[in-house]
Amino acid sequence: MFDALIALSLRFRPVVLVLAAVVLALGGWTAARLPVDVFPDLNRPTVTLLSEAGGLSPEEVEVLVTRPVELAMQGSPGVVRVRSQSAVGLSVVWVEFDWDVEVRQARQQVAERLGEVTAQLPAGVVPAMGPVSSIMGEILLVGLVSDDGTVSGPALRTLADTSLRPRLLGLPGVAQVTTIGGGVEQIQVEVHPDRLAARGLTLGEVREAAAEAQGATSGGFLEVQGQELVVRNLART
Repeated sequence: MFDALIALSLRFRPVVLVLAAVVLALGGWTAARLPVDVFPDLNRPTVTLLSEAGGLSPEEVEVLVTRPVELAMQGSPGVVRVRSQSAVGLSVVWVEFDWDVEVRQARQQVAERLGEVTAQLPAGVVPAMGPVSSIMGEILLVGLVSDDGTVSGPALRTLADTSLRPRLLGLPGVAQVTTIGGGVEQIQVEVHPDRLAARGLTLGEVREAAAEAQGATSGGFLEVQGQELVVRNLART
């Protein structure tokens, strides 16, 4: 059979050359349009949930935050696996969907489940979805430390939130920067029950006064020599 094929090819050389040229052209045209990615996404469509619970130990985060979120996500259509990690004040839950589920559809399903489970979590804990990115895109972990120990943890956290994080987000290709640990700086109002009772005040009135001390309102403007001067009431503590 091969002898006959070789003899036929030698006999009709122009036809063989034309067919070879056509096949080569079609192969090059097809190869240029193949959906080939140099770094393909090897993981299933995944939605990452981040929940910050300040002051809770890893055991408390696991029981009060991570576990309820996991149970709510496991019943979603198309969910293949739910993984989690609980740390000090932070819960991370990865919800993996099947290959045929579109990632935006998966995020919509997760958002619907989050609306139901948020009421079961401790006060102030609100899970947030991470950006649409691959788990293969996690580059590195950066830690801020004070060499001489004079800078406190909350001060380092403020530096990371206000300076380092915006700069990293401005880099091309960076989808998300998450800051954890250190503690967020707070202004605390210490209440003495005996002093409240002596002045006939309630704790609710103290909360209302503290909230009003964090506002800034407008007082209109003044006309001075043909100019309008804006009047502001800066009432932030």
